[in-house]
Amino acid sequence: MSESHTPSRDAAPAATSPAAAPPAVTPTRKAPRLDPLSVRRQLRVEGLRAHHSMSQNFLADPDVLQSILDLAAPEPGRRVLEVGPGLGILTSGLLDGGAAVTAVELDRSLALRLSRTQSSAIEAGALKLVQGDILDQKIAELMEPPYEVVANVPYHITSPILHRFLGTPPRPERLVLMLQREVAERISAAPGDMSYLSVFVQFHAAVRIAFLVPRDAFEPAPEVESAVVEITPVDPSGATPRLSPADEDHLWRVVQACFRERRKKLHNVLSRQLPLTGADVARILTDVGIDGDRRPQTLSVDEWLALRIAIGPLPDEAGR
Repeated sequence: MSESHTPSRDAAPAATSPAAAPPAVTPTRKAPRLDPLSVRRQLRVEGLRAHHSMSQNFLADPDVLQSILDLAAPEPGRRVLEVGPGLGILTSGLLDGGAAVTAVELDRSLALRLSRTQSSAIEAGALKLVQGDILDQKIAELMEPPYEVVANVPYHITSPILHRFLGTPPRPERLVLMLQREVAERISAAPGDMSYLSVFVQFHAAVRIAFLVPRDAFEPAPEVESAVVEITPVDPSGATPRLSPADEDHLWRVVQACFRERRKKLHNVLSRQLPLTGADVARILTDVGIDGDRRPQTLSVDEWLALRIAIGPLPDEAGR
């Protein structure tokens, strides 16, 4: 969503305290009036509209905006990548905090508008505006580490975005993301409610839901509730990987295979989805102390890691 999704007004986010302001005070921009009616009027006056195909819902709640800024805690010198700046409301808050912002906006009309409304920040070098799809960007060339990500994520590309930022180093130091509430709960789930995406994200990072965001915090209001999550990668630079690339590929092959039949018991899934005999599976599960009657969603990240080791190289990996 572009500037869409909103934090829960009743759950106070655990925010990082911003650094003390430098002696030279930069004039702050006058904050625009923010409510659904004013956002709707602004879009109409400027000949803009929300595109459903881009998951665009524009943030229209000042309390939610402030909650996101409190959590993001922009400060002078901090590099921030913003995905989907939309009308630039969050962008302005990040710039006012002193952050050096790179904003990637897919919608050409919104990107042109931002180039006008944020022209002074662009000229000063505080804002770099990129018109394009975030999934087409070479992040390592776009951002110099260390950096953070602040994004109201288009719901239909949430999984690809998480894979893009967490899968390959250098990773951001932190991500503050507005997500569909269901997805936020999925990636932060405890064993019992895990999914492939839960395992992937929690293998790479610590995750917490900072606050929930009601539908009426956006214009137009989405059909689902949203949540703001804070994701902190465990190895942003990639200097101390938990597994080698080959071992990590092996791990995801095992996890993906099991989640193809997430409602089935492990002893059945493993023998059906991997080149293993029933006797192999019984031995492996005994070695790691995992009950074969358990289902894939009940395993923790550590149990998946142990299972990978016990299974050993799969046939087509043995010669690698």
